Amino acid sequence: MSEVEIDREERVAILKKQEQLAQFQTFTEETAFDLGSVIFGIARAKRAPVVVNIRTSDRVLFHAAMPGATPDNDNWVRRKSNTVLRYHQSSLLFGDTLALKGREINPDMGIGLMDYAGHGGSFPVRIRKSCVVGAITVSGLPQLDDHRMIVEALGLFLKVDLPHF
Repeated sequence: MSEVEIDREERVAILKKQEQLAQFQTFTEETAFDLGSVIFGIARAKRAPVVVNIRTSDRVLFHAAMPGATPDNDNWVRRKSNTVLRYHQSSLLFGDTLALKGREINPDMGIGLMDYAGHGGSFPVRIRKSCVVGAITVSGLPQLDDHRMIVEALGLFLKVDLPHF
């Protein structure tokens, strides 16, 4: 897929609904491996040159790269997952919310572009009725496609119909 024109406010509503529906009962190292394998399978089928990463705040639980992914994708993974782990929302939702306010990531927020990114491609691992415990991240495609790959995998993995844009 490519970048699709959609009203940003409408996309924010869809992103919030995705996060509300895509929650886990439990999340273990095995869950991370199984989910990461689903995402990697989608990437392989699409021949997408991406890095797939699932992490908690203190360690990596899954990491794999497809042919064509570059070391720069690992840096994007780090920045996007930092955003999710700090703000407990997808990196795309964070970036869109800032944009609706006419803002961008800047040092006045206590964060900088070297360590955070408001671009699509990282999604929170949220335990139902609890909190965010990790981040699922894809990097290597246009930002909306990175996000879509995660949502596609979450829908399959969690057996839930997630809204799309």
